[in-house]
Amino acid sequence: MELGTLISLNTGLPETVQFGKKDISTGINKEPIGTQPVYLTRTGLEGDGQGDLVFHGGADKAVCVYSAEHFPYWGGRWQREVLPGAFGENFTVSALTELDVCIGDIWSVGETVVQVSQPRQPCYKLGMKHQLPELPHEVQRNGYTGFYLRVIKEGHVKLGDKLLLTSRHPAAITIAEANRVMHIDKQDKAGMLALLAITELSASWQQTLTGRLEKLNAE
Repeated sequence: MELGTLISLNTGLPETVQFGKKDISTGINKEPIGTQPVYLTRTGLEGDGQGDLVFHGGADKAVCVYSAEHFPYWGGRWQREVLPGAFGENFTVSALTELDVCIGDIWSVGETVVQVSQPRQPCYKLGMKHQLPELPHEVQRNGYTGFYLRVIKEGHVKLGDKLLLTSRHPAAITIAEANRVMHIDKQDKAGMLALLAITELSASWQQTLTGRLEKLNAE
């Protein structure tokens, strides 16, 4: 089943930028690399990197994906054109959104096989990139977060590759639903338990939801 198309591949190595009075390292400034194939490893695209390896990168967050379907919305909000890489994503994709993608889904993209691991949780660096401090919170509220992939099979990917769904996870919990539980209905124990039952959910989300659930149960 074809979900969409890879319309831009974006990479960027960490750089030091000034944020207030601090110098911080960030890899959020991704740029399209054009039409040449690029190798996707277990930890990400060759030529790409993250500034903070505690909260970004790693096997569970090897590829950040964002849908160009949201660009008209943001273009209207910002009154300017929104281009691939605007959300620090590695894959800019067409057609699909958070409503179409489920935790644990498996795709083939080019030579690779990947799996959906968690929604993207935007941090302050996204707001810094666009000089909009409230942007991370707005993204959480409206659910236009994007999401992460882990890599099951390494290989080359390139502009124009189709995103082919090879296996829908039986739980069929969408990225949109996961965002609701994490950011909106924070006391939904049933929603948390349903997410925690998915072993393919990233370790960081499992840890956060487990801690939240334990706190709610203790109150």
